[in-house]
Amino acid sequence: MVQNVLIVSIILITLMTFVGLYRAYVGPTAADRIVAINMITTKVTTIIVMIALVTAQGSYVNVALVYALIGFIATIGLAKYLLKGKLD
Repeated sequence: MVQNVLIVSIILITLMTFVGLYRAYVGPTAADRIVAINMITTKVTTIIVMIALVTAQGSYVNVALVYALIGFIATIGLAKYLLKGKLD
């Protein structure tokens, strides 16, 4: 029962990720694109953790943590570049 709920949740979150992908592609400003990419990173991290729960593979959680950290660092770097025009 729990696995069926997780599988349906994975499918729904995957579909919602495409909405964020559309916003990242169309977004009128760079800030919109940064927020959309951050949202996609968060959703993909959630999907990876849900897959770890369905398959009972704990190593996927480590992958999700690394992916979340990379996404966070990328978001901070892009925001800094957007504000200052350089990464120094």
